[in-house]
Amino acid sequence: MAWTGAILLTLALGHVTGAHWTHSTDLDPNYSVFWTPGEEDITFEVQVRTLGYVGFGFSADGQMAGADMVTGWVRDNQVFFQDRHALERTEPEVDSSQDYELLLGYENGTHTVIRFRRRYDTCDPHDFRITNDTMRILYAYYNDDPAAHTGSKLGALPYHGPAQRGARRLYLIQRVSLEEPLPRDLHIWDLRNPVVTLPASEETLCWCKIFRLPYIRRKHHMVRYVPLREPVNRTHVHRVIVYECQGSEAEFEVHAKERGQVCYQSPMPPIFFNCNNVVIAWGIGSEGFTFPPEAGYPLDPDLGPKYFMMETHYNNSVHSADNTGTSGMRVYYTASLRRHDAGVLSVGMDPNWRHIIPPGQPEVVSEGHCISTCTWQAFPPRGIKVFAAALHMHLIGRRIRLRQIRNGVELPPIAADNNYDPGYQEYRRLLEPVQVYRGDHLIAQCVYNSEGRTTITLGGLTSREEMCLVFAMYYPRIDLSLCHSLPSLPTVLHSLGIQELWPDSSPVTIKSPPELADMTLESRLVTYDWENHFRSFQEATRKGSFKPLCWMKKPTLLPGTENLEAFYPNITKPFEAVNLCQKVRKKPGRRKKPEGGEEEGQGGGQTKVYNRITDQETSKLNRCNRITCSWLVSVIIWSAILIWS
Repeated sequence: MAWTGAILLTLALGHVTGAHWTHSTDLDPNYSVFWTPGEEDITFEVQVRTLGYVGFGFSADGQMAGADMVTGWVRDNQVFFQDRHALERTEPEVDSSQDYELLLGYENGTHTVIRFRRRYDTCDPHDFRITNDTMRILYAYYNDDPAAHTGSKLGALPYHGPAQRGARRLYLIQRVSLEEPLPRDLHIWDLRNPVVTLPASEETLCWCKIFRLPYIRRKHHMVRYVPLREPVNRTHVHRVIVYECQGSEAEFEVHAKERGQVCYQSPMPPIFFNCNNVVIAWGIGSEGFTFPPEAGYPLDPDLGPKYFMMETHYNNSVHSADNTGTSGMRVYYTASLRRHDAGVLSVGMDPNWRHIIPPGQPEVVSEGHCISTCTWQAFPPRGIKVFAAALHMHLIGRRIRLRQIRNGVELPPIAADNNYDPGYQEYRRLLEPVQVYRGDHLIAQCVYNSEGRTTITLGGLTSREEMCLVFAMYYPRIDLSLCHSLPSLPTVLHSLGIQELWPDSSPVTIKSPPELADMTLESRLVTYDWENHFRSFQEATRKGSFKPLCWMKKPTLLPGTENLEAFYPNITKPFEAVNLCQKVRKKPGRRKKPEGGEEEGQGGGQTKVYNRITDQETSKLNRCNRITCSWLVSVIIWSAILIWS
């Protein structure tokens, strides 16, 4: 009897601990997904309000063609589970290699619950590699199970219809854990814009407003922020950046009482340009950010800034004179200080017309440099630790990474996204902080696809223009704020086949070579034969000289860097990612199937069929997946004690 009680307790606690998840989201009101990343594999559980079949999978672009899917359902006390792939917009085919492992499946009267896991990379060409890239999650469900099977044949999946399917963009790995601890003494500071009317004639509106730090008597730490939006402006609010401001407090106090104005245009006061150190960087699709337990962003009424500028980018691509409603950021801060003060370092291309992206090209590479001279002078002796990164491009951006070079050797990227989506941008919490030392050279490398454009794209702030920036969150906090670069004017001219300009000409006019004499620079940009000269342009812009821009919080350039001209670093050993699939290893997903299970073939693949667990067990498991199971543990422990005695 004593041993029986101990076994019952162990089994029950196994169910309870199995229901702890580090991440979760609702894909639609009826479909929830929970997941926990491991070292080599990742475990999922879908909970769907249906008693029919459910589907879950991955896609590069959110479309069905090329997708990697699993389907599952429960019928007659058995769980049916299939690893599938889609060739077209039709029912996905069952894989010949079943690489997803079913862990649990049941119905509870209203929901179907399926739990499974798989390796990040199964080496199966039909399976999607799960990486740190932006993932497009596909989901589907139906009210009924597939038709009852006869012999070895299973019925086809009924079409779920457009209302019971969808796609969602997610970071699966580099996310803030749901179990992240927060202090109890949280205070709230809302930075909220007034109602702004978008001009119908403009595609983008950039609105700047000044805010004063809340009245606090001593230093606090910001530990979380989330967006403030209303349904009326969810499609318009594209990006929010909050900066620290340096300058006359009396002048900023006057502007803090005003409603704000359009950014970087007259009559914006010149003092607004003294707000340039990034505090918050939020982009569309982000749910906000939570700092790690060891760090917080300092809000210090004595030593820190008292005024902040919030820059809100509204996207108005349909050119409608809409009312935006109110929007902004909600900041959570605490008097319970953490060990480190955190900061944000912007690395990349300075938003400027010298950042040129030719039209009609499948792949254009741009790179912004934070040179070793800047990091050597600005970083502390032990360097800094980067714990999060936000990667930012605009509409034609496709891939982006923050590269790190140390003494000519390229280390693994600090952050990267090879499946970038401009509609989903939020800070990624790195699994482990990355150490960046004095003398390291950082490169923000961006890849664009301009095939859909017939004219050049220039760097700038609007959504039609492009950016190449990485916002790196780090500690301990330093005085360096922006570490950018910009192609030098000789590099830009050389890339366009221009030798010399007429001095002081307006508009800017070409002097040589003779065949281009007296042509304006603007005309050269517009009429350049990009199709035949793209390769030479790309080589010139990547390998030519550039101007490093190492801005301090003041804002002033880092002393000694004002007149520097820099070149691409000498990389003696480039980074090469290891292809694990080239190594011989045991095929994933071949674990022993649960007792009582059977396998039936279909179309050259496998359908795994398992006996369902009892109704009593499903009831307990479902409640454990939704609420705290302390009451269940207590009951089982007391039962075990009574049996033991």
